[in-house]
Amino acid sequence: MTDQTTVTDSVADGTYAVIATGGKQYRVKVGDRIAVERLHAEAGSDVTIDQVLFVGGNGETKIGTPVIDGATVSAHIDLHDRDEKIIVFKFKAKKRYRRRTGHRQELTRLTITGISA
Repeated sequence: MTDQTTVTDSVADGTYAVIATGGKQYRVKVGDRIAVERLHAEAGSDVTIDQVLFVGGNGETKIGTPVIDGATVSAHIDLHDRDEKIIVFKFKAKKRYRRRTGHRQELTRLTITGISA
């Protein structure tokens, strides 16, 4: 992990959050490294995610309706990457119809640096 992880607004180590980005939800805590859908920011920069749905841990729970007002998760963009290729094969029986295409999803690798609730 990296040395730049910080905990903000007295959120302790056992705290985690559920964030939404790219149409998906992720359960994260400080120091986690996750891959999300491509974000439009430079590699090496910091990003703040304000779509925080849930903050929990250490006996406390905050649930958003749908998001928690004022809660943010800060992250560092490590790099932009592409996922493994998946093969899409279309086939229709008895019609000699076969199509083979591939797809590689563009990703952004993040390191979670702070949770502010």
